[in-house]
Amino acid sequence: MDLTIVVPTYNERSNITTLVREIQSIVEPKLKYEILFIDDSTDGTPQVLDRLIQQFSQVRYIHRENKRGLASAVVEGFQASTGTYIIVMDADLQHPPRLIPLILERLRTAEVVIPSRFINGGSDGGLNVMRKFVSWTARMIGRLSIKRLRNISDCTSGYFGLHRKVIEDVKLEPIGWKILMEVLVKGKHRTVHELPYMFAARSMGKSKMSLMEQWNYLLHVARLVRCNHDDLRFFLFCIIGFAGMLVNMLGLTTLINLFRVEGVAASVGASAFAMIHNYVLNDRITWKGYQKTKIWGRALQLSRFMSICSIGILITALIVQAFLSLGWSIYIGQFIGIVTATFWNFSANNQWTWSVDSGLKPKLIVTQEYSRETH
Repeated sequence: MDLTIVVPTYNERSNITTLVREIQSIVEPKLKYEILFIDDSTDGTPQVLDRLIQQFSQVRYIHRENKRGLASAVVEGFQASTGTYIIVMDADLQHPPRLIPLILERLRTAEVVIPSRFINGGSDGGLNVMRKFVSWTARMIGRLSIKRLRNISDCTSGYFGLHRKVIEDVKLEPIGWKILMEVLVKGKHRTVHELPYMFAARSMGKSKMSLMEQWNYLLHVARLVRCNHDDLRFFLFCIIGFAGMLVNMLGLTTLINLFRVEGVAASVGASAFAMIHNYVLNDRITWKGYQKTKIWGRALQLSRFMSICSIGILITALIVQAFLSLGWSIYIGQFIGIVTATFWNFSANNQWTWSVDSGLKPKLIVTQEYSRETH
């Protein structure tokens, strides 16, 4: 079998006949393919699928009695598929079947292909303002939290294609609805290609979006962060950094009130103590197991750590000064400065203080094409 098109369905009886006919009309007759529906419906969708099986030899479906979520449906579709290539799409006609031949063509050279709404020629016009905001927020949370997603414009897409080898012997345990993120983080692949598409407005049926699905998405991101050492290190670094701020303030109060140290001396002393506190915790927790050296080596590590963090303080001060010179808010400048310095401190310490080789997986090669999609 050349291609399996996996379509998870939940109460989509009004759309699936149109979807199958559109796929039939655009797929090359010589192509050996199947349309595999994983159905959790409680309406008359199975009856419609029974009729479609009689009309089209390429259609088959698995009906699950208890709804277990879109992502788990896709995973079951992966397991039941027989195609060398797999394309995942929704049944609600918002993912244009017209792109299937192009996705398949791009899969000859890329291991994962993602139609993107957010590159030149793409559009998310099928969403209302609130859904656009929710989608943007979810996408940004994923890209900021997980390093492997940062160069991918539409990492939360429900429309994508992949080579079977990407998921072979990979344990996929998604929560909720964003299965693509699970594939991108855990899959065995090095190349991702994005092509533009215009997300269509839903014509029939109801959206399955809910607050519970949003909560499941956050849980899914947290799980993916936890299973990836690079991403988990960054979050541990931020938590320890926040604890260091509290230690800094406690040290400052102690030096001023108990030891009668004043002004800049108290500030420098408190900052130095906080840096030592942060170094010890980062060495024991964040970078546990990296470069266990003797006393003199640890002293060198500490000096590197403090030097890097001092540059971070300078970065924050320069950004604040730039904001003040432009007449902008010092608080916004301080916030941007802290965020920038945090990324600097983590990256520099990861590379120089503990010399971590982050290449547990090869770096992704992400390519994009910028041509207007016809629809």
